[in-house]
Amino acid sequence: MRLLDRYIARTVLSSILVALLVLLVLVGFMTLMDELDAAGKGNYHATDAFLYVLLVLPRRAYEVFPMAVLLGSLVGLGGMAGSSELVAIRAAGVSLGRIILSVMRAGVIFMVAVLLVGEFVAPKTEQYAERMRAEKVSQQVTLKTKYGFWARDGRSFVNIRKILPGSQLKDIYIYEYDDARRLKVATHAAFAQYAEDHWLMKDISQSVFHGEEVERRKIDSAIWASMLNPSLLDVVVVRPTMLPVWGLYDYINFMHENGQEAVIYEVAFWMKLITPLVTLVMVFLAVPFVFGTLRSVGIGQRIFLGTMLGLGFFLLSQMFSNMAVVFSLPPLLAASLPAIVFLGLGIYFVRRIH
Repeated sequence: MRLLDRYIARTVLSSILVALLVLLVLVGFMTLMDELDAAGKGNYHATDAFLYVLLVLPRRAYEVFPMAVLLGSLVGLGGMAGSSELVAIRAAGVSLGRIILSVMRAGVIFMVAVLLVGEFVAPKTEQYAERMRAEKVSQQVTLKTKYGFWARDGRSFVNIRKILPGSQLKDIYIYEYDDARRLKVATHAAFAQYAEDHWLMKDISQSVFHGEEVERRKIDSAIWASMLNPSLLDVVVVRPTMLPVWGLYDYINFMHENGQEAVIYEVAFWMKLITPLVTLVMVFLAVPFVFGTLRSVGIGQRIFLGTMLGLGFFLLSQMFSNMAVVFSLPPLLAASLPAIVFLGLGIYFVRRIH
């Protein structure tokens, strides 16, 4: 049985890798076409567009993993069914449940892979890609450290400790220098909101340096005309689906403590936990189709069905995610329901085969 397990796993894994590679080539090509339209803006050139696409591919791989696993499983197992290998295995006394177990073991490998990509690789590469792109297009140098976001704004240096959704900033420090590179004004604002083409800062403390004397000011609110805009600052905020699980958990607690709605992040949190399990669901779903309706059909029909099921799962996930925000559905239910529906389909078809 170990030899059989290795053979099934090798067949399924190789087919999934080919499916993932094909999907990434297609998605990467479309992304590159979009990026080439932006080439020429600022210092952003075609070589930068190629680098950007390569850096965002881990995130794209994470998004297409379920479809790639389903397609690869259908093609790999379908090839075994087409050459009567599965029939021979069943005739040798191997039960359907034992074959499913062998296939699921292969799925565990990809479950671990999607977990590693989603938690450790994609957030870092995408954040670097977005920051590189924004700096090249806007020609502004930015830096994110453990002390917050730093940027140069003319003769000023800006340090922002917290960047919130909705073009909001908290705990902002601005250091203005004169032509001789001497500190002229140090400003701290507790909060800033972007409106139209400027920032409105509130609860401002300012220190103005006159030689050896320091003048201190307190200002309730003031307009901050800065070259920094929300599109540039957004590059340091990774989209919710790409934040690590612990990062999402901390951010959800932070938003609750500040009385802000966090449904989008709660749905993303549960989806991050469930996505590795979705990989197993897709592998499981492929088995009854290969033993049933797709047993003797061509590879084109298997690819078509796998694509339709993968798109159906993606659209279902998006629909329930949006419904959670609009209709206040429980985030755990919205994130898990598509996987439950597809798992139910798999169980139903397995029972029909029996």
